[in-house]
Amino acid sequence: MKFSVKIATTIAASAVAVAQVASAGTLDDVKARGELRCGIAGDVPGFSAPDDAGRMQGIDAAVCDAIAAAVLGDASKVVFIPLTAKERFTALASGEVDVLSRNTTHTLTREASLGLNFTYYNYIDGQGFMVMKDSGIKSTLELDGASICVQAGTTTELNMADYFRNNNMKFTPVGYETSTQTREGFEGGACDVLTSDKSQLAALSTEMKVGPAGVTILPETISKEPLGPVVRQGDDQWMDIVSMTLYALINAEELGITSGNIDSLKANPGNPGVARLVGTEGNMGELLGLGADWSYNAIKQVGNYGEIYERTVAKIGIPRAGSVNDLWTRGGILYAPPIR
Repeated sequence: MKFSVKIATTIAASAVAVAQVASAGTLDDVKARGELRCGIAGDVPGFSAPDDAGRMQGIDAAVCDAIAAAVLGDASKVVFIPLTAKERFTALASGEVDVLSRNTTHTLTREASLGLNFTYYNYIDGQGFMVMKDSGIKSTLELDGASICVQAGTTTELNMADYFRNNNMKFTPVGYETSTQTREGFEGGACDVLTSDKSQLAALSTEMKVGPAGVTILPETISKEPLGPVVRQGDDQWMDIVSMTLYALINAEELGITSGNIDSLKANPGNPGVARLVGTEGNMGELLGLGADWSYNAIKQVGNYGEIYERTVAKIGIPRAGSVNDLWTRGGILYAPPIR
């Protein structure tokens, strides 16, 4: 009973903290500070990892770049704060970061109990398993009795336990704090298998000494992992801004607006949908508390969703064509509400 009371007290205190932080108005805080604080993983190529110049790159990082461009007019006005899986929700709830864009899965438990809101998805994923190619393993059903490296504090742990129980198999978990540590443990022989979202497995394989050619990502996908940016509950304006910025990037691709042609389309939009998205028609920015050029700045400085994908996730060997992450008009499920 004491344990339950302690949990209830902790949750209540967290909810109060979230309400206090949110009531201040995140948009006003970001504008006053002159920078966006973005929580990321920081060590996952394709999603968030520094390039040779130290600039954070990846599809998660690009979301924050776009938000900064929309709110502050400058995509470079972002402070990226690397967070472990265990740290991420506390950092957002406490106000340490303004938005969490850290390959984070949307679940009922997280939505309902943490005082947080998921916006939309910038990548749809699923959990898988990776083994060394020379192991000869071809299926997850061959993993009975295996030791498995896994990142602690993630949905990956529960999915793995459910999968093995459903298939009457046993396993030994080997937990680590970060994705880099799980990769190092796997490479060092601390476990037989590495499990994570399949995109993360592909990313980690690029950093291994044996490279992608030396490992096998097994074909089975054991879960649904819709990943996207997260904000605090109680600040609907900020929720709208983050959501609509991501929607704008998706709509831009659907309408054929790129970072390269947006200026010519702004001068001659051709249709009302384009005109609203480039800021020459309607009051879309005003409705969000932003300038008329909010979406123009995001698209011009960061690119549309397709441009972002090609320079990030595609670089780690995950093609987009025909996948769930393609536009709904091309057989995927990427679908954004219209900007009108």
